[in-house]
Amino acid sequence: MTSDDAIRLSSVSRRYGAGDGTVTALDDVSLSFRRGSFTAVMGPSGSGKSTLLQCAAGLDRPTSGSVVVGGTELTGLSERRLTLLRRERVGFVFQAFNLLPSLTAAQNVALPLRLAGRRPPRDRVREALRQVGLADRARHRPTPLSGGQQQRVALARALITRPEVLFADEPTGALDSHTGREVLALLRAMVDREGRTVVMVTHDPVAAAGADRVLFLVDGHVHGELSAPTADTVAAHLTHLETAPC
Repeated sequence: MTSDDAIRLSSVSRRYGAGDGTVTALDDVSLSFRRGSFTAVMGPSGSGKSTLLQCAAGLDRPTSGSVVVGGTELTGLSERRLTLLRRERVGFVFQAFNLLPSLTAAQNVALPLRLAGRRPPRDRVREALRQVGLADRARHRPTPLSGGQQQRVALARALITRPEVLFADEPTGALDSHTGREVLALLRAMVDREGRTVVMVTHDPVAAAGADRVLFLVDGHVHGELSAPTADTVAAHLTHLETAPC
């Protein structure tokens, strides 16, 4: 792993089940994600995209292989140390916003710090909400907020710990195209202005075109990548994958 790598996976495999029922979600995958880069991960349903994200983020343990995040090898960490690493150095945004309906936007944003036993400074919570354009919604509960606003609260919650790496699993999947573009612009700004590393799973070529590169997975293997992608080149590559003989 070089000093430029935020994440490195080496010969990572993830299998579920046993015997004849074994399913291989990732098969001997080796790749890295540079610091301050934005990577989109794409592929057909069941290709291993979410499993790759979960293993890279320390949410799931690989069956074999090595995962290193920011110089820390995850494979041998205890559950407690793995939990601490995720809280302090990794952020998560998912298609389902996962906000607690009984808490205000500000309280949802502060939750990761409270779970870590830290008292969240009010100015830090306000700054996280300001970054996503919701400073005036701090006291609102999630239900009256639009889907896009809820996703931005989830994004602010991911930012409150100032993570080195942000993982996003279909972050625009439940949003309309306009709101989706706003969320993607926020992710892009985190990379360009703050030097964060973003890894995003998506099925949308337009969303993927906002990344620095696109990785394609098929049947648990990496099947190529694109640098400086456009929506057209991404769509063309996906079409090729879907029509290529098995």
